[in-house]
Amino acid sequence: MTALARRLDALDQRIADALRRNGVRLLRYAIGVVFIWFGALKLVPGLSPAEDLVKATVYFVDADLFYPVLAVWEVLIGVLLLFRPSIRGALFLLALQMPGTFLPLILLPEICFSQFPFSSPLDIFALTMEGQYIIKNIVLISAGIVVGGTVRRQSGPEQRL
Repeated sequence: MTALARRLDALDQRIADALRRNGVRLLRYAIGVVFIWFGALKLVPGLSPAEDLVKATVYFVDADLFYPVLAVWEVLIGVLLLFRPSIRGALFLLALQMPGTFLPLILLPEICFSQFPFSSPLDIFALTMEGQYIIKNIVLISAGIVVGGTVRRQSGPEQRL
């Protein structure tokens, strides 16, 4: 191995170590910020682009009561994710909330899919903006699973938050 290759390998190792040390914590902070942001938008009537979709989906409860509860729920998930000792609580609330985020795909397919009823098997992939907004929750669920995999890990002083 040449000297340049050794230096590049050492640099690559340092970068990988830094990513390993900080990646999950930064992911947890990012999810927390997303939940706080999206929840806070819901606290101001008319500000969230998801308001009409959510209210149309929960037709079986009082939407004007449910919507602010959902907003506070999301902010709480976000805040709990920001602090390592409360990760379990955040993930519990996240696990309760996430299945409901997919309800519009079943209850309001005409809003979520560009072509409904489907005329081709490929139409299931043609999502509207609302459908894309819902499908992105797969990323949030996966990120929650990654963060959840760390709850029993011992953390050093730099990872306490």
